[in-house]
Amino acid sequence: MIQIASAKSPFSSRRAIVQAVTALSRAEAMGLLPANESIETLDLPSFRRAIRHIHRAGIARNVELELDEFKDSNEAIERTLEHLNLALEESPAPEFEWNRLTEVIGPELLARLLGISGSSLRRYKAAARMTPDDVAERLHFLSLIVGDLSGAYNDFGIRQWFERKRAQLDGRTPLDWLKARWKPAQPGPRRVQDLARALVASPAT
Repeated sequence: MIQIASAKSPFSSRRAIVQAVTALSRAEAMGLLPANESIETLDLPSFRRAIRHIHRAGIARNVELELDEFKDSNEAIERTLEHLNLALEESPAPEFEWNRLTEVIGPELLARLLGISGSSLRRYKAAARMTPDDVAERLHFLSLIVGDLSGAYNDFGIRQWFERKRAQLDGRTPLDWLKARWKPAQPGPRRVQDLARALVASPAT
C-alpha cells in the first residue's frame, strides 16, 4: 500500500519524508488506512486523505495540513509530522489493530506474541469481549514494530523476522523476548523495537 516513488512540496527535506513515511507505515500497520488505499507519490492531497482516516479513529485530530503554513519553512512540516507520529505512538486502537495485525502476522503467532490463547484472540478481534488494557498495549506496540518493518519486508518476511535468531538479541529471537505478559516499557521489548528500527534503517543487516 505504501510504495513511495516520489515526493513533492512541502515534503522536500529528508527529515520530512522520513517522518511522513513513518506516519503512513504506522497508520497502515494499525489498520487505520482502507485496504484499497495506495500511496506512490508523497504529496499534500494523498497525505491529507491519510490524515482524514487517522482522524476518524479519533487520533491526532488537532493535526491539520495546510500548504500555506509550510511553504516557507521545512521546520513547520517537520514539527507537524513529529506531533502526528507521537500521537500515533501514544494511541492504541485495538478495534482497528486486531484485523490488520492478524492479517499480517497470522492468528497463531500473534496470540503467542501477545501471551494470550487463540480463543481469547478471536473474542477480542470479534469484539465479543473488550480488549483488556494490557493486551491492547502489547497489541499497539506490535503494530508500531510492524510499521517499522513494513518498509523492508513483506508480510511473510515480517512473520519470519519475529522467529529468527539475532546476534543483537543475544542469539535469541524477537519472540523469545516477548514472553510472559511482557510490558512495552521493559528492556527486552525495547531491544526488539530498537532492532526493528535499526533493520529498517539498514535493510542489508
